[in-house]
Amino acid sequence: MSRLSRLSPDLRRLLLATLFFGAAGGVFASTLNNYLSDVHRFGAEDRGWLELPRELPGFLIFLVSAALLTRMRESRMAVVAMALTALGSAGLGLLAPTTALVVVWVAIWSLGDHIIFAVEGPLGLALAKDGREGRRLGQLGGARNLGTIAGVGAVFGLAQLVGDRYDIFYAFAAVAAVAAGVFYFRLAAGRDAVRSRRLVWRKEYGIFYAISALFGIRKQIFLVFGSWVLVSIHEVALSTIALLYFIASCLGIVLRPLMGEIIDWLGERTVLAGDTLILLFICLTYAFASHLIPAPFDLWVLFGAYVLDNLLFALRVARTTYLKKIARDPADITPTISLGITIDHAVAMSLPVLSGFLWEAFGFEWVFLLAGAIALAGFFVCLKIRVPVPGPGRNFAPRPGYNP
Repeated sequence: MSRLSRLSPDLRRLLLATLFFGAAGGVFASTLNNYLSDVHRFGAEDRGWLELPRELPGFLIFLVSAALLTRMRESRMAVVAMALTALGSAGLGLLAPTTALVVVWVAIWSLGDHIIFAVEGPLGLALAKDGREGRRLGQLGGARNLGTIAGVGAVFGLAQLVGDRYDIFYAFAAVAAVAAGVFYFRLAAGRDAVRSRRLVWRKEYGIFYAISALFGIRKQIFLVFGSWVLVSIHEVALSTIALLYFIASCLGIVLRPLMGEIIDWLGERTVLAGDTLILLFICLTYAFASHLIPAPFDLWVLFGAYVLDNLLFALRVARTTYLKKIARDPADITPTISLGITIDHAVAMSLPVLSGFLWEAFGFEWVFLLAGAIALAGFFVCLKIRVPVPGPGRNFAPRPGYNP
């Protein structure tokens, strides 16, 4: 606590807001698949189709963000995001007797979720020193993981005490989102910053856009089909999924800040290219572990892949630090991140439908073979990353001493 008190008031507020947001997100991510399967009897194809309305807000976030930026700064956008997150969580737990209402509440929750992802990077960068952007964003990731521990821990504990009470789980998430909104409201960061009041599309940000599309693939592998293998193929219980999320979150408290330091040290090119190769390995594990490894050891390997996949989400901040280094204008950052989210959701909306068809028609292995092939292609995209040399002219070239 003494270390927290030594931080600047704004950084302390941002860390606490991120912590409470992590708690709300942890509840949602660790329970959604079981909720859909247990309460609404979704199959793999149904689960894939739900990603269309769930990811539609992310696809439209470029326009939503541009509209909000003309009226408010990023911290106020974060407050709006948390209000939507709280509403969606409460509705899902208390007012979702039909599939149609499930879709409505998931879409509302998703809109808040995607707005916050558009602004959390710029808010973190506003409180970071030059050259230490990865460290600051990694610290925020660690705070989010600490919150996730609280959220997932609450799910795990309540499931042991009262069973799978999704109304209680999502009420807890709503309260956490409201608390996050209070801390975002008190932020002063970015109050005097010049904000973009226009849409931004620049040719020199092309690699950032491509990386954003690759992240859309990674997200769907983890959020949808990675966990769906555990739930539907191996009938893993909700409490076990929550425990895996809890383990990953505990590790993330230490590893996410460390990964931020690694981004500052090795550079975005090396980190993101390595991430795609690890993703390829994870895809092959999901596809073939149960064919090559006898039970029950195959399930332990899949648990390990699930935790590793969760941890590697921390490397997404490398996209944000890369964008800051190549941005022609600081006001480009938030709208460009928003466009990146739109691009990754163009993938996120189409891939699950195709993947659900492949799963039902040919088997789950083909879903992960497709994702693995795309991850391999992404490796070569990441090798094209260059960051500008500081100074006049900002020539785009590897940094001095940088050895990919």
